[in-house]
Amino acid sequence: MKIAYISTYPPRECGLATFNQNLVNALSLNPSYNAKKSFIVAMNESDDINEYAYPKEVKFIVRQQNQQDYIEAANFINNSDVDSCIIEHEFGIYGGNSGVFLLSLINKLNKPFVTILHTVLKEPNFMQQTIIKEIAAKSAKIVVMSKKAILFLNNIYQIPSSKIKLIEHGVPDLDRSIPNPLTDTALFKNKKVLFTFGLISRNKGLETVIKALPHIVDKHPDVLYVILGNTHPGVVRHNGEEYRDSLKRLAEELGVQDHIAFVNKFVSEEELHHYLTACYLYITPYLNEAQITSGTLSYAVGAGAAVVSTPYWHAQELLSERRGKLFDFKDNEQLAEIVNTLLADETKHQELKENAYRYGLNLRWPAIGNVYLEVLNEALIAHQKPKRTIPPIIDVENMPALNLAHICLLTDDTGIIQHARFGIPNLKEGYCIDDNARALILTIMAYDQDRNPTAIKLMPVYLSFIQYMQREDGNFRNFLSFNRNYLDEVGSEDSFGRTIWALGYLINAAPNNSYREFGRELFSHSLPHFKNLKYIRGRANTIIGLSYYLLTQHGDENILLEINHLAQSLIKAYHENKDGEWHWFEEILTYDNAILPLALLHHYEATGNAESYHIAMESIAFLNTFSFENGYLNPVGNAGWMKKHGKNPIYDQQAIETMAMVLLYSKAFDITKDSQYLEKMQMSYEWFLGKNSLHIPLYDPETHGCADGLQFNSVNRNQGAESTLAYFVSHLSVLKAAESEYETLASPLVEADKYS
Repeated sequence: MKIAYISTYPPRECGLATFNQNLVNALSLNPSYNAKKSFIVAMNESDDINEYAYPKEVKFIVRQQNQQDYIEAANFINNSDVDSCIIEHEFGIYGGNSGVFLLSLINKLNKPFVTILHTVLKEPNFMQQTIIKEIAAKSAKIVVMSKKAILFLNNIYQIPSSKIKLIEHGVPDLDRSIPNPLTDTALFKNKKVLFTFGLISRNKGLETVIKALPHIVDKHPDVLYVILGNTHPGVVRHNGEEYRDSLKRLAEELGVQDHIAFVNKFVSEEELHHYLTACYLYITPYLNEAQITSGTLSYAVGAGAAVVSTPYWHAQELLSERRGKLFDFKDNEQLAEIVNTLLADETKHQELKENAYRYGLNLRWPAIGNVYLEVLNEALIAHQKPKRTIPPIIDVENMPALNLAHICLLTDDTGIIQHARFGIPNLKEGYCIDDNARALILTIMAYDQDRNPTAIKLMPVYLSFIQYMQREDGNFRNFLSFNRNYLDEVGSEDSFGRTIWALGYLINAAPNNSYREFGRELFSHSLPHFKNLKYIRGRANTIIGLSYYLLTQHGDENILLEINHLAQSLIKAYHENKDGEWHWFEEILTYDNAILPLALLHHYEATGNAESYHIAMESIAFLNTFSFENGYLNPVGNAGWMKKHGKNPIYDQQAIETMAMVLLYSKAFDITKDSQYLEKMQMSYEWFLGKNSLHIPLYDPETHGCADGLQFNSVNRNQGAESTLAYFVSHLSVLKAAESEYETLASPLVEADKYS
């Protein structure tokens, strides 16, 4: 077994680094392990790759906040001959919001991997919960170190028990019978030492022990409280040694300064074992229950120390069955009482030590290492099983169910509210015709798909809004305040075009004649404004609406003249801007880009114009050259857009851009029946579900809304109308395409084994 480990690593002073090194050493003892071919991918906190003098087993360094390093690390592992990987997970050691950059690595890995969760939160935020779910989905196994963690993963993260393995925290395999050099030092000689170790920060609750000392020292003047460990580096950066100094001041105020000693250093495991076997009591006075795993507590039990602790989650499990004593959080009086009792009763003290020692024998690293190897072997065997070679392109079974609850939440009796704060409608922003036009399209699609009752109920609300926003001259306003006051006289050409798209689609696919006639009336009233459109996206959106109209009204010569005129303007723009490898309609790709070739495909479908088809397919091929790097969609980002012969800026990515890509590839497949466009459509849709550059879903299955955008290290958690409508229009487009794929499957022209 050859293994790549992804974690922090010594000489970085970090609990995960020590754990990872211990695991490496434990696995090295097994004869089936190949130490020479295994290696470490080390996580660096800073951008300085020379920050630590790593040992030779570290073969790759990832700078925490550099996302590209994660992708390159995955490539490095993939190109090596390791069999599997172990990932140590703690939110704080990986970059991006809540460590999201780790997902870039695991989604690029083609080796099976096991993830060890050192923290499992009871109340995760959206990003934290999403990241753990994604890690679990990709991992062969999730390893946790307590039963409580399994319950959390089951109930909070919906991760099945079959995916989880309980392996307790390993402890050093050291012999307590060896003479301890600390017992005769000034620190320990003739003293009863109470001991705490680990990185120092306020959540450790050390002041509770200091407050208990006067009551303890009063009865046992030979007591000394030893605190071993450096202050946490993050605390030092922001507050220096403020907390340590406050503890010293507290000891002086209570008159116990001579009964407390700080040992400010990071010690080896062997030296730590000496401290644990030399102390009289080991104390962990943490301030709250939210500690799912404590390496320090495991070490103490493994060394056979008598332990007194607050009842945080790991302590409740590890110190059960008389392996330690518990006291309430921040209760220094109860602590003093327990300590005094144990100091006065050596029989009880020895019983705790012996119970802990016997249990700790099962936690020794060699035994724990063997369990990890078993898990990795199972993962490797499962990974090597033959998989279905050519599944259907559109994976309908794994798509979320259609749920319009968030659309309903955003919609009142006026129309759909533009924006939301998280999942709550932001009434201050009012309404716009853009979103109500998209909402009309969505409801028509949803009703056409399965006679959705919610859709047919909402449809007249959006139709009524469009009618309310149409001016007497047939043009449309765009913005309306919450109290129904117009906020502009004439809307943008984009909003005009999107409204014509919605009305044309309604005329083509209305659920009843009443709605069709209503839509035709609004549509006809807007006709004089088609010839006045100046901007390319307004024209493109209008073309799509006119094409839908012509599919049902083939003989309307006036509309045919209008659509040909608008299409010629796109064709002219393409020829004027095409240059070498730049096959596009403008000198820059900005927003809603795929609408331009989509409009020409619609023009071709409605009129048979061969030039529109040729330009559309050529510009689609151009989009493909930069939109699917690393195997997922990277739509053109709004942060600077993509200038001629330049690079795609990627962020910020917007949902309407992705929707346009879905619609483009769906239409390309409709026309060509070429399955490559189905694949591109599916990849574009999966952007919403997490197959994107951050590997975080924008669609929220709890609210049934969609995040407003993908940023460089997180998602915009607001779930407004534009993004949510973009998701559902994309979702329904994919379902429609799945029907087409099934028809293609059933066709006798398809090779019998193509989709086997």
